[in-house]
Amino acid sequence: MKISREFSRSFDELKDIVAFAHEFFEKQDIDPSLRYIVDLCVEELFVNMVSYNTETSSNIRIDMSPHEHGIEVSLTDFDVDRFDPRDVKPVDIDAPLESRMAGGLGLYLVLKMADSIHYEYRNRTSKITFIADRK
Repeated sequence: MKISREFSRSFDELKDIVAFAHEFFEKQDIDPSLRYIVDLCVEELFVNMVSYNTETSSNIRIDMSPHEHGIEVSLTDFDVDRFDPRDVKPVDIDAPLESRMAGGLGLYLVLKMADSIHYEYRNRTSKITFIADRK
């Protein structure tokens, strides 16, 4: 069963987003070991949407649905420019700290932790979907 909820573009929404995910995990009996992955990925993607898609005041919709041995989560941002997180230049995690550029580590973690990531962009609507599975 898929559930959806919209959240305003505010970092204050993060506590409600975590509660939304917790409720979904409980009701759908999703493997609790996936919570850390889902919370980190949703938080990072939501924060990036709020921080960088400043041309809109539209809410961000989060959809969650069971997926085989895990969960599928989508974040949809409306009236924004295209930004595919899979196109971000990889972070050189082996580079010395003093030579690294700030930022990018959160998306790096999302791309490493999620089992798959899909991106859609149509009519100024950006949708990022990830799957976290325990096979």
